[in-house]
Amino acid sequence: MALMFSRLAHNYVKNGYYPTDEESIRRISNLLQMPEKGGIRMFDPCCGEGSALADLRQLLTVDRGRIGGAEAFGIELDRDRARHAKGILDRVIHSDVHDVVLKPRSMGLLFLNPPYGFGVADQSAQRSLLAEADKAERLERTFLRKTVPYLAYGGVLVYIIPHYALDDEIRSYLVRNFEDLRIFMAPVQQFRQCIVIGKRCRATHATKAALQPLTEAQASEEGAPVIPDSWELEPYVIPALQVDQEFDFHAVQIDAEQLGDELDKYESSLLWSGLSSQFSQVGGACRPPLRDLTPWHLALALAAGQVVGMIHGAGGRTLLIKGDTYKRKERKVSVDFDEKGQASQTTVMLDRFVPVINAIEFTPDHRLGRIVAIA
Repeated sequence: MALMFSRLAHNYVKNGYYPTDEESIRRISNLLQMPEKGGIRMFDPCCGEGSALADLRQLLTVDRGRIGGAEAFGIELDRDRARHAKGILDRVIHSDVHDVVLKPRSMGLLFLNPPYGFGVADQSAQRSLLAEADKAERLERTFLRKTVPYLAYGGVLVYIIPHYALDDEIRSYLVRNFEDLRIFMAPVQQFRQCIVIGKRCRATHATKAALQPLTEAQASEEGAPVIPDSWELEPYVIPALQVDQEFDFHAVQIDAEQLGDELDKYESSLLWSGLSSQFSQVGGACRPPLRDLTPWHLALALAAGQVVGMIHGAGGRTLLIKGDTYKRKERKVSVDFDEKGQASQTTVMLDRFVPVINAIEFTPDHRLGRIVAIA
């Protein structure tokens, strides 16, 4: 089942898109640090117009005197926002997150600001959305469970949701799968967003002490302390990517518009655009051979695919020629007798290449369509 079906997609485009403000991005970057060597992969599964991830990459690389070394990947459901994001991120897929194939544990940073609210199942198209809200899972939880497996162990999660959405299941999932968890409120409180940051670890037990800060942030009106303007503690180092590992990032389904964009991008490498240059033949008059072809010459011509095509006779007869060569085993048996009169039998298997030429009659008379064995 897709995360959002077509009946609700337009509403979520209007009401479910909560872009991260620039001040929050700047303060988040203060908590993060690039590795000393190697590059990183950054991933935003709800990238919108791509500005948040692009700004974060700028702050971590160029603004700190480090050129390059950070690849930015995104997924966006809305066509217009995806088109904009493709211009500022390295690779963006216009698709539902459930229709994208991504290699597990291949990302060093997961920047997750998902849609807010409840998902709705396809079968509820005839029901009240309000009645279904109690049964459906919150999208914040759905996206968290879906995308965390793409984050490498030791990778950094930046999770931005309304603080009141930190329910029991989300808190338990975060504590079991992340260490060094910290929670802050965003400096701009237009959407009452909190920022959870942590490093992925192998699944463990959720302790009460680790759950306490998240529980208090969810329960209180103020949420958590506002993310500081500067960070003096140990930063969260984003792990370097493994460049030698196989990497998958593609959509399961693609529409005609996206296919056209991809073909335009790689036009110079496509076979069709270079078909004439790849298979062109130098023009010129055909010269007859010096002598008739022997069966061996004929077999070579057939094996090379040269004896093929339309043949027109002087009397108007037209044949479509198709040549081929197959290998046939020939068995020879010889019997020899030694001085004592004992017989010994020797069997020799020889390979013979047999040329075959067939034709289809294209002459417009009673012979049309007949198959003719020429050789």
